Amino acid sequence: MGELVLVTGGSGYVAGWCIVELLERGYDVRTTVRAADKEAAVISAVSTAVDPAGRLSFAVADLTSDEGWEAAVKDVDYVLHVASPLGRNADDVDALIDAARGGALRVLRAATAGGVKRVVLTSAANASSPSSYATDGITDETLWTDPDDPTLIPYRRSKTLAERAAWDFMADYDGPTELTTILPGAVFGPILTTSTTGSVDIVARMVGGKLPGVPRIGLEIVDVRDLADIHIRAMTEPAAAGERFLATGEFMWMRDMARTLREGLGSRGKQVSTRQLPDFAVKLAARLSDASLGEITPALGRRNRHSTDKAKRVLGWAPRPANQAVLDCANSLIEHDAA
Repeated sequence: MGELVLVTGGSGYVAGWCIVELLERGYDVRTTVRAADKEAAVISAVSTAVDPAGRLSFAVADLTSDEGWEAAVKDVDYVLHVASPLGRNADDVDALIDAARGGALRVLRAATAGGVKRVVLTSAANASSPSSYATDGITDETLWTDPDDPTLIPYRRSKTLAERAAWDFMADYDGPTELTTILPGAVFGPILTTSTTGSVDIVARMVGGKLPGVPRIGLEIVDVRDLADIHIRAMTEPAAAGERFLATGEFMWMRDMARTLREGLGSRGKQVSTRQLPDFAVKLAARLSDASLGEITPALGRRNRHSTDKAKRVLGWAPRPANQAVLDCANSLIEHDAA
């Protein structure tokens, strides 16, 4: 029997690839789902990349409930806490924060009580960023986002508060379980199934010609396979205990993403618009027709970058170039008829 790793939120985009990578490296995997009827979909998705061969099992547990977590961590060596509640509307902010922070604490309480060796928690680069995206410079893991900043969107606040709560919990804990956190940027790359596409919808919209132009926004792009890789490296590297690691990937303007798709996809990329939308047009649309755009307007013309030197130095992490992640993402979406 190999070591057993619990991956939370098995039906999610990142979790699915974590499961795939773990199985390929010889680990046994247990993953959580919110209901037993989700198990078949997870098996189907994972099986497109690797044969589970009886090494994938399930536990029913939800971030918003205490039920199921004791059983989920039973006999587990490591935990990858990847699951996170989604939702960015203002009306969801309290529930979103409660689920993210409460979920992280539920996982940690169960893991420490069960004697798990290490928990690797997926946070976000948004939890280690200046309040204003327009701030110049390159920042690292020593910076914490101010959760009391009133301009923060709910998702960004929830990820910051959840990671803070996790570290505060560990500061008061005296036992063998260790914590490491991973802070990714914009996650692209191939999909396993059309039911859990995660953050790649923007690429699908670009390829499908549903964006008449692109806003002046830059993304730090990490391939989902490289994100799974850094989770596993952080899980086993002794020097990773008690550390935060940015996994933001290479910076790319959305206009350059569009150009990469147009050039790299050939005839399949002919609907991708490379037209740059003026900032004022995006802000006006946010006010008049699409309130969701209000969440991206603070990032227009963003200049801050994150350093991944620590992950490369301590973990030996070597992520793919951003243009490869974008193209692999688009080709996968096309193959799945999702773009």
